[in-house]
Amino acid sequence: MKKLILLISICFISTLVISQENVQWRGENRDGIYYETELLKQWPENGPELLWHFDELGVGHSSAAVTTKIIYTAGTIDGKGFVIALNHNGQKIWKTEYGAEWIVDWEGVRTTPLINGDKLYLISAYGVIYCMNKNNGEILWTVDVFKEYGGKNIQWGITENLVIHQEKLFCTAGGSENNVIALNKDTGELIWSNKGNAELSAYCSPTVINHNNRYIFVTQTANSILGFDAENGDFLWKHTQTNTYSVHANTPIYHDGQIYIVSGYGKGGVMLKISQDGESITELWRNPDINHKSGGFVLIDGRLYGAVDAGITWHCIDWYTGNTLYSANLFKSGNIIYADGMLYCYSESGEVALVEPMENEFNVVSKFRVPFGEKWHWAHLVINNKQLYIRHGNSLMVYSIAAN
Repeated sequence: MKKLILLISICFISTLVISQENVQWRGENRDGIYYETELLKQWPENGPELLWHFDELGVGHSSAAVTTKIIYTAGTIDGKGFVIALNHNGQKIWKTEYGAEWIVDWEGVRTTPLINGDKLYLISAYGVIYCMNKNNGEILWTVDVFKEYGGKNIQWGITENLVIHQEKLFCTAGGSENNVIALNKDTGELIWSNKGNAELSAYCSPTVINHNNRYIFVTQTANSILGFDAENGDFLWKHTQTNTYSVHANTPIYHDGQIYIVSGYGKGGVMLKISQDGESITELWRNPDINHKSGGFVLIDGRLYGAVDAGITWHCIDWYTGNTLYSANLFKSGNIIYADGMLYCYSESGEVALVEPMENEFNVVSKFRVPFGEKWHWAHLVINNKQLYIRHGNSLMVYSIAAN
């Protein structure tokens, strides 16, 4: 009897853990760091072992959102966006069409599904937030932030990877009155709204940071970096950040009381120090070297790694001083993540590289070219359970990178 009770308890706990999975853009902390170990330190000449590929995703730049049982991503076919769920053998479980998607310049779904508990969230390029049942794709509720909160679209469509903190789902609506909003993640009802700096949104995928036990929502609008109290929506601070086209697509990174933000088109990165109470910020330094518009960056042992906006140069910058420690012409710029001591770089020319960040140089250990898909190499890499997930247009490829 005791064994039966124990078995039931284990099954219940396992089910609870799976149902409460939280999977989001660029890893556990939205910083491009994946906490995997025992990964390959060198790949075969043609790349690691390809386990499977799925080639019916439509057009899009959505990365994979990988959970224990299901892999989610999104695509566009004939102007309609859809979320698709695959099992870990690459077989389709369900597919839900949700509405119009971007078909103008660089067409396709822009954002990655956010998984929280038993729900899935996505915002379309036209400002509609969709909440779905993650198990079957049923649409539970929608919120049109343009119609309901006065937001306006931007030149290349809304490109925000949504973020959740506790019961709140945050979105930069971009309205003059309702600029940043927090919705109840279960119902879509408004919890708080703030006019912020009354600017249009700027493609930014925001973050929520814990600064001295105060949670702060950080995002960027057309010309500003903004900080809000995540609990009540109070506008805490702003800092000017302007560039060509008002594109600020990278997620800010917080560490040791400081927050670092990078913008493309040559603007580069700025380091801000947050006051002890979170009420104000001070600019510490600027460095234009890492300036990729959407490829992200990673922080490892006090060093920042990332690419230029155009060209083939990749940089290593000191977190504390802003000095560029070294740089190298490696391959075309692209996005970057990190796991088990190695950088994983996915260039816009379709190369995936395994790079060791050394004291004074980059050591490119291995690289291969993505074999499937079409159009732009913009979806960010994902690592889960010793597997590397690469999205290229209509194709998702899954590689084994386990060391044994």
